[in-house]
Parts: sequence; structure tokens; C-alpha cells
Amino acid sequence: MLKWFPNMKTTFPEAKTLEGQRAWRHLDARDKVLGRLATQAAMMLMGKNKVLWTPHLDCGDFVVVTNAQNVKLTGKKLTQKEYFSHSGYPDGKKMTSVKKLLAERPERVIELAVRRMLPKTRLGRKMFTRLKVYSGDTHPHGSQRPK
Repeated sequence: MLKWFPNMKTTFPEAKTLEGQRAWRHLDARDKVLGRLATQAAMMLMGKNKVLWTPHLDCGDFVVVTNAQNVKLTGKKLTQKEYFSHSGYPDGKKMTSVKKLLAERPERVIELAVRRMLPKTRLGRKMFTRLKVYSGDTHPHGSQRPK
């Protein structure tokens, strides 16, 4: 006969216990596929790589991505993929190709990919503020010693 354990309960960490546990993570985008890099960054920002992850708390880490200009796109995405934006006015739609965006602002390509993988809530917007993307090798967060 099976015995039920009534003392077993799910415990959720409190927000104040998570405050001092934010680590700094470093991802190098050189020769990495955009989608795979973005999923790694999104998981770290949400904190899903931690034991204490809870969906209603912000328990993620800071993520620093370098070498954004060297990110790879598979298939025909470099020529065919376009980003859509609208100004709100009639006929105010604007299409920007990935090729143009990579040439002008390579950080923006990674930011858009990661932002769209985060929750579309207040919590997701707060998580996104901890993402730091740089097109070159250097970044100003060396004193935090990202792992």
C-alpha cells in the first residue's frame, strides 16, 4: 500500500532572498547562430537555469553579449528576413531587412530576437533591461567579472 506524504509542499523563494544572487553571464556571439544564442540569453535572463526559478519572480541574471556583428544566420534569412514596424499613422509601415540592420546596428538584431522570447509582461520588460549587447569585443562590465 502506498503512503501519502502530507508534509511535502512546494516552496517558493521570496523576492528579498533572490536580490543578492544575480550573477553576470557573458556570451560571445562570434560564429554562433542567432536563434540559439538568443534562447541561451533568454533562459539566463528569466533564470530558468537556476534551481530556485519561479514564474512569478524575477530571478534571472545579467547577460552581456559581445561580438554581435559576427552572429550567423542560417538559410536565406540574411536576404529574406525583414523586421516590421508601424508608426501609427496611415501608410506608416516600415520594413527593415536583416542585412541592413546587421550593417548599421548589429546589437539590435540580438536585442529583438531575445526580447521576443521573453514574457510579454511587466516582468519581461524588467528582465530585458538586464541584457547588454555590444558589437565589438570590449564592454564596460569587466569589473563585474562575467562568467
